[in-house]
Amino acid sequence: MTHAVSAADTRRPHPLEVALLASVFVVAACGLLYELAAGAIASYVLGDSVLQFSTVIGSYLFAMGVGSWLSRYFERQLPAHFLRIELLVALAGGLLPVALFLANAWAPGAFRVVLYGLVLLVGTLVGLEIPLVMRILRRNVRLRELVSQVLTFDYLGALAVSLAFPLLLVPQLGLVRTGLLFGFMNALVAVWALWLFRHELRAFAAHAAACALTLALLAAGWAFADRITTLAEDKLYADRVVFAQSTPYQRIVVTHAPGEGRPGYRLFLNGNLQFAERDEYRYHEALVHPAMAAHGAPRKVAVLGGGDGMAVREILKYPSVEQVTLVELDPAMTALFAHDPALAALNGHALASPKVRVVNTDAFKWLESGDEVFDVIVVDFPDPTNFSIGKLYTLSFYALLEKRLAASGYAVVQTTSPLVARRSFWTVVQTVEAAGLTATPYHAHVPSFGEWGFVIASHRPWRLPAGLPAGLRYLTPATLGLLFDFPADMARVPAEVNRLSNQVLVHTYETEWGRVHQ
Repeated sequence: MTHAVSAADTRRPHPLEVALLASVFVVAACGLLYELAAGAIASYVLGDSVLQFSTVIGSYLFAMGVGSWLSRYFERQLPAHFLRIELLVALAGGLLPVALFLANAWAPGAFRVVLYGLVLLVGTLVGLEIPLVMRILRRNVRLRELVSQVLTFDYLGALAVSLAFPLLLVPQLGLVRTGLLFGFMNALVAVWALWLFRHELRAFAAHAAACALTLALLAAGWAFADRITTLAEDKLYADRVVFAQSTPYQRIVVTHAPGEGRPGYRLFLNGNLQFAERDEYRYHEALVHPAMAAHGAPRKVAVLGGGDGMAVREILKYPSVEQVTLVELDPAMTALFAHDPALAALNGHALASPKVRVVNTDAFKWLESGDEVFDVIVVDFPDPTNFSIGKLYTLSFYALLEKRLAASGYAVVQTTSPLVARRSFWTVVQTVEAAGLTATPYHAHVPSFGEWGFVIASHRPWRLPAGLPAGLRYLTPATLGLLFDFPADMARVPAEVNRLSNQVLVHTYETEWGRVHQ
């Protein structure tokens, strides 16, 4: 039995149709890239990645809707309008990371205005693109095929960039050059449109000049990308930036200010200070030794976070230690502090010790997936500025920690400032206790941070150790006990348990530290 095949089923795609559908793929990829870049930079600068991505994506989608609605007013010369919009998207989207980094450095008070202004502008322009392409394609393609083909290429472009952005683009190019690269792609779509519709464009020379100027501006941005980033970061950081890298997890910046009384090397993650060479010994001695010395003879120790190796340096001062497992999410951190001569010297080349095993993975997953028990566990995460870090301060996390802690062992958690973020500090204490552990809070003065808090978590009560390792610069047996005395302005206050389901700590932390920066 035979059947007839319609001409519509066997027709070959028109070259114009193929070109425009390829443009849809590029347009969709570029549009999503600008959205992801804005969300990533907002989370770097403002913290709370869930809130920033949510508001940026919501604003962007709203603006796309506005752009789609406005497309109805473009009736004639559709190829010319499409070309101009591509050039505008190339400039606004391609230079978006540059503008945001410079705004954060030179006009931090206006950062949100610049952020959402650019998000709304780029979103509106991107919202105009697809309706115009569909109306141009309608000349050659039936409506049913038109919609399915355009949406297919649109979604494929979005999929490609959503995978490439965290895995390839940001680690290899950084946010500034990633934005510029996709700006180039939008501009090349405009050049393609210039060629495809050369016989329809009334002002071909003017459009060609606009394409050339746009490409030249983006090329200049690419050539000076490192200088632009340095300019922004030199303004943001008081001292000379000696290392800067964007990883899939964070922005790592190291500055250097040599000289007596100067901070020396300082490490910043996503703009937040992690240590200053001048006084980091106070922080790391206070973090490590109350738990290590109280144990007496710890053999197996785990460090969660602390990829700079400073805590490991202090742990290795105990001859009884046979194995240190350092669990650090970002391999770029451990590589930097293991191989950079100046930074490795700060941690006494601790990461090169044969006793140290580095595991680059998420600490939450690492606790879940194993059953190895440790005498001491040092938890040295950044402060809970967003939900992805906040999960590491939850009841669920401490319940996992409890299972990996020996019956006679001690865990210690860095716990923000009990003076500035008093309720946040006691929220961590309350959460540790809710996990069935005895919580012993204490604090130390670190000039770069002010009063800083810690909590020892254990199955048995903590006891003041009889002695400490030789050669410490801050702690002594006589002064150690003073760290556990809380004055009235840091004394315990009622606090909730921080759970994965509510992440109350993140909200409390933002509120308390927000008052400081107002």
